[in-house]
Formats: sequence, C-alpha cells, structure tokens
Amino acid sequence: MTTRDPKATGLARLAALFADETRAACLLALLDGRAWTASELARHAGVAASTLSEHLSRLVAGGLLTEERQGRHRYVRLADERVAQLVEDLAAQVAPDTTVRPRSLRASSAGSAMARGRTCYDHLAGRLGIAVTDALTARGLLQQENGFALTDAGLAWFESAGIGLDRRGRRRPLARACIDWTERRPHLAGVAGAALCRHALDTGWCVRIGSERAVRVTAAGEEAFHNLLGVESAALR
Repeated sequence: MTTRDPKATGLARLAALFADETRAACLLALLDGRAWTASELARHAGVAASTLSEHLSRLVAGGLLTEERQGRHRYVRLADERVAQLVEDLAAQVAPDTTVRPRSLRASSAGSAMARGRTCYDHLAGRLGIAVTDALTARGLLQQENGFALTDAGLAWFESAGIGLDRRGRRRPLARACIDWTERRPHLAGVAGAALCRHALDTGWCVRIGSERAVRVTAAGEEAFHNLLGVESAALR
C-alpha cells in the first residue's frame, strides 16, 4: 500500500483555483499590482457580479488574493509577489495561439502595447523589460550565469541612479529572473526589478496607458534609459 504525499491535497486544491477561465482572467488582470473592485473585475472577465463574487471568495480563501472593504466596495489584489510570480510563470508556459486574431482594432492595439511594455506585478516586462535587462547585463551590472544576481557594479549603479533597494525584513531575492510570456526570455524581477519599475513610474520615465498593464516610455524616459544604460530609443518604442 502506497502512502500518499501529504502535499498532494494542497497541490490539487491550488491547481483547481487556476482551473477556471474566469478566475484565471482575474489573476492575470491583477498582475498590474493594483487593487481592483469586484465590479471592475466582473466587467473585465465578462461575467455577472454575483458570479464573480463567488470566484473571488474562492481565491481569497485559497490564499491567492487579499481583500479589503471600503464602504460598499470590495477591493482585491494579489496576496504577495510569490503569487504574482506563480501566475506569471504559469502564463509563460502557455504558448500563444497564433490562430486567434484580435476581434477589433482596439484589441489589436492593446495587445501590441502590452507586448511593447507593461508591468508584471511590480516590475517591467515586455520588450521594454527585456531591453533594460539586456542593457544591465551587457554593462556588467547584472549577471545571468547561475540565476540573476546584481554585481558590485550593479549595486553601485542603482545607488548612483538614486534607485533605493530596500531589503529590510524581506525574504524576496534582490534579483530574480522572470520568464516574459510575450518575449519568452527572462526579465529582471525581485527587489531590484520592483525598485526600477517604481522609479520609472514615479519619475515619469514611463506612464501607464489604457486600463491594462501596458506602459509607455516617455521622451524623458528614452533620454534616461539611453544616458544611464545606453538603450537606444528604437528598442523602447
């Protein structure tokens, strides 16, 4: 008689939470790192508010989401960066269906914008994220041989650029590789990736566009990325 691994039940429960298209759509939307209301997610997923509420309750109970209530509004967000990493890693394993064409020009434009540059929970992704990661690596600021790690020169670069790396009380790695689901290559995540993304948004190097996770590099951002990392403007557009 074989003894079942005690982790099997928990793994099965976790897999069941992802095994629904509505819940998957919510988790992907919440990769923007922000809190969404239940009604916003219902519209995004294309389901009734009552249906969405049941799905959110399951995700909260399963530890994938946290929630808070303000008045009559219910806000939810991903529980933490580990959940975000799991969602992004799973999404990266799903090969894009090239036979499915965008239903409208708006959908096509949104897809192009997401591929060009977006946030992945709290760090930069898409061609923008890859361009920045490649530039950090080419300049010896980031090494990728045995997983991502900032070099001493990389730590000095973040300090000189005025990008703080707050690691107090965190178990999160300083630098981590996150497989980009559109580019199929790793971009920078972890504390360093989050700090760089936050700095880019706070300084206006990047601005959010539309209701999705897409971001656009501004003229100031093009100048900053070129001066600090040698990234050509064409790689950011």
